Amino acid sequence: MCFHTSQTKKVVELENRYNVSLTIDDARDVYDIPRYHMNGFTHPDMLIIPQEEPSALVPSLWGIVPNNKKPKQIREYYKEAVRYGGGLNAQSEKLFEHFIYKKSAFTRRCIVPVTGFFEPHEYKSKKYPFHIKHQDNRVLSLAGLYTIIDDVVTFTILTKKASTLFTKVHNKKNRQPVLLNEDFEQDWLKDNLTQNEIIELINLNYKEEGLSVYTVSRDLFSPKVNSDIMSILDEVKYEGVVI
Repeated sequence: MCFHTSQTKKVVELENRYNVSLTIDDARDVYDIPRYHMNGFTHPDMLIIPQEEPSALVPSLWGIVPNNKKPKQIREYYKEAVRYGGGLNAQSEKLFEHFIYKKSAFTRRCIVPVTGFFEPHEYKSKKYPFHIKHQDNRVLSLAGLYTIIDDVVTFTILTKKASTLFTKVHNKKNRQPVLLNEDFEQDWLKDNLTQNEIIELINLNYKEEGLSVYTVSRDLFSPKVNSDIMSILDEVKYEGVVI
């Protein structure tokens, strides 16, 4: 699963990378602040590129919410949905069946730009966080879905069965986020894709040889520690924890 991410690029870097523009320019200073660790269960504001407006960089809440809710009901919905994962991830295998996902699968797909994400690895009944990023610190494009509730956008990150690499990392659940190769990012945002074409994009193998994968501090999992700090991205080695 993918419940923890980082996004440390300036807005202008994302705009140049994807040829998009931030929709609320007054918020630029806020989104310029590096986020070294975003815990999905706090439902942070993040930026996405939506299918309906592929030239836009849109502020959105991490945690997809059904269209029949009102903005004032979102926080209460998150409290209820926490036992189901808080809407943070969507299993791609259920994309065309789930009551929320199937309404977004054809018309409300999105790209979620991150500079990295974290996955848990279990060793001798303890969990150790791995950080995954580009070796050259380029942005990663995660595939997502979104809903629009009045003027609030909510989104989820798609997951799929883990590759050989991610099976070693996420060695209990054997899941990973859907990573989009740069050559196919814009295809993900195209209108009029068929179900088979969407599934094909999800199942494309990502070029993992360009990824850096390493363990970081277990503070990442502690609610008592502020882990949204630069040092949370530093490598911390643990005896016996290797992939």
